[in-house]
Amino acid sequence: MEQTGAMTADSSPERPWPAVLAIGAAAELLFLINLARPSTPVFDETHYVPAARMLMTLAEPANIEHPLIGKLLIALGIELFGDNSFGWRFFSTLAATAVVMGVFAIGWQLLGRVRPAAYAALFVVLNFTVFIQARIAMLDGFMAAFVIGAIAALLWAMRGAPRSVPARLAVGGILLGLAMGTKWVAVPYFGFALMAILLIRLRDARLANRPLGAALGATGQAHFAGIATLPAVLIVAVTGIGVYLLTFLPAFFYRFQPMTLATLLPFQLTIYVQQTQALPPHPYQSAWWTWPLDLRPIWYLYEPVDGAVRGILLIGNPAIMSGGLVAVLACLYGAVRDRSPQLLAVAALWIGSIAIWAIIPKKIGFFYYYYLSSIFLGLALAAAFDRFGKARLKYGMETFALLSFALFAYFYPIISAAPLANDQAFLRWMWLSSWP
Repeated sequence: MEQTGAMTADSSPERPWPAVLAIGAAAELLFLINLARPSTPVFDETHYVPAARMLMTLAEPANIEHPLIGKLLIALGIELFGDNSFGWRFFSTLAATAVVMGVFAIGWQLLGRVRPAAYAALFVVLNFTVFIQARIAMLDGFMAAFVIGAIAALLWAMRGAPRSVPARLAVGGILLGLAMGTKWVAVPYFGFALMAILLIRLRDARLANRPLGAALGATGQAHFAGIATLPAVLIVAVTGIGVYLLTFLPAFFYRFQPMTLATLLPFQLTIYVQQTQALPPHPYQSAWWTWPLDLRPIWYLYEPVDGAVRGILLIGNPAIMSGGLVAVLACLYGAVRDRSPQLLAVAALWIGSIAIWAIIPKKIGFFYYYYLSSIFLGLALAAAFDRFGKARLKYGMETFALLSFALFAYFYPIISAAPLANDQAFLRWMWLSSWP
């Protein structure tokens, strides 16, 4: 990527910290409101909360199809706040807040200004998926927080002073290791990161009319300055894999069937078998290509609980989900027309995230697998409005944010487990026949 314009956020006169801290504090407050509602386990909390309790006792392996980090964080919440719905979910709110702040960091580094970065973070908050995942003890929120943080760290490393680049690359590798240690779906992002370093170096050499072999050296580099390509790749690879393996350390202390160095690597095959096994049909299953269209949301909850009928419908904000797809196309158009690596990077984040599900050998799919992709839509919207909204769409970003907020408020009762009038109240929000 060229080190011009928006790609030199380190030299920007704007100070992003006040904005990102204010956005993060507001997001965390929103996520915490009525967090303990409902007081009973919701959807996959029935799997992960018992697994977290088992980790607290180190009794034996549980929920072996996923690594340990997400369940350890749920267990930490229980340890701090008690074995109750607030304790199960507290660290999910922090993960979602980290996602919001991480999207701001990515937007600021790619687009170079606070305004589009702040709107990217706002669109992420208003796209229901992050709000809902912030308030449930599932693994996807933690995985997403680590992946978003890793992307921000690697962008940070791209423009760092030579002496700071190795440490920043290591931070990116550590976060990717923690992401893989939460859910294996983060593994492709680890591969994307390694490929991105190499491709950026090759592009820089081509733009500078240097031999492609110069891309491998440490001198005269526009990005990841002061370090050769192979050591840069190795820092991310070694820290990522090393941290991933270290995430299994608690399993070495199980009282029954403890892990050993001899079983650590074979256990990875066990996870693979668990991840790719055939599963019986599920009423909420859906194909990956339906997720961007918001066709098959999932009721995480719809039943009488805590004295009222309550519902939590995992669905995307219709404006952001559909508008985000247009924004991805606009970013692709702008990347070609303006030769903009920033717009290409924004579009590539969404395209790569959905392409994963078209390739990996999962036998069954669910809308919540789209979680990371839905986050990248916020970046695409902010980038597209920032690039194309300066004339007739001068106030397009603000207008779209107001529309998104209005839809957030309208759907709030069935994304927050608020009390509903009766067991048929959900019909008010069922816009499509494919919605449950």
